[in-house]
Amino acid sequence: MGGPGEPPAGTPEGAPGGEDEYRSVVFDESFVRAARLQEFSARERMGDHARAVRRRPGPHRGLSRQVVILVVLITVAFGTALYMGVRQPYDSPAAHRPEPLRMTVIPLAPQGRVPGAEKAADLFARSPAAQFGTGAGGIALPAARRTEHFTEDQVVAALTTAKDYLVESSLAPDVLRGRSVRSARVLLDPAQLDQFDRSFAHPAADGRHAPTGWLVRFDPARTALADPGVRVHGSLRVSETAKDTLDVASDHTFVYALRPAGAPRAPASLFTVRRELHFRFDRDDLRMHQAELLVSYVQAGPLACAGDTTHHLRPLLAGEKAGAAGPAGTDPFATGRATALCGTLAGAAQPRV
Repeated sequence: MGGPGEPPAGTPEGAPGGEDEYRSVVFDESFVRAARLQEFSARERMGDHARAVRRRPGPHRGLSRQVVILVVLITVAFGTALYMGVRQPYDSPAAHRPEPLRMTVIPLAPQGRVPGAEKAADLFARSPAAQFGTGAGGIALPAARRTEHFTEDQVVAALTTAKDYLVESSLAPDVLRGRSVRSARVLLDPAQLDQFDRSFAHPAADGRHAPTGWLVRFDPARTALADPGVRVHGSLRVSETAKDTLDVASDHTFVYALRPAGAPRAPASLFTVRRELHFRFDRDDLRMHQAELLVSYVQAGPLACAGDTTHHLRPLLAGEKAGAAGPAGTDPFATGRATALCGTLAGAAQPRV
């Protein structure tokens, strides 16, 4: 018989060989006795069947770090832009305060009687204004070119505003008749409106507050337009005087056909006004279509030297003469008043009739 644990017929041929082959995986009695036995509790046994994957945590509630950073950056950028916009040193209105307008009005007295004619067209045809343009068409804009600190569009805006002021202050019928001043007023820098309003509320011959320094207006009780077509000729020049301001100089001659108020059949006569104006524009003025008027130099005739040209212009009409009276007296001890000036209207400036 074979030994214990061996098949009666012996180990089959080709089978793995005996105990030696399994000796490395068979536990001996001493190993088994030394093994520590532990019985798991019900909770621990249930844990043995837990899922082998870790549950993914739910989405994080609240703002993520990236969103918080983005909000902070936007807030900082907005605050910086607002701060720079408030304290910008170049475009701030406080950086440039408009100056008060300085004005001079010089009457031109005729050397003889004022010539007249039944038709205003005949007077225009026989005067130096024969080739002048009519109305706003006579105020031509020069070619606009950019400057060092201003674009071509900004230069055009300055020239256009200057022209509009000339039209509204020299050609508008209601302004000429003394009925309204608003159309010219709205084109001025707001900082000059106090001076403008004071000039009409309390006119004074002080070189600062004469309405005729701001615009052309006739005494409606004495004078009427004989022809609505005012003849105009002149020029506009633009220059950059500082990196934040543009200057426009205008020099135009306006010729009006007039007759006595309430006398439509009376002879007409011509009245000539030469206006030299100096405008200044900052960037706010260009944007708001407004102008700062620095200088107004006016020569007008035929006028009597002794006449008051502060509030209205009172032209000498057809057949009238200036007389021998000179300009109003000037008191050198009186402060705050402009020196009285008067000139003589050249014969060549009158129509040949």
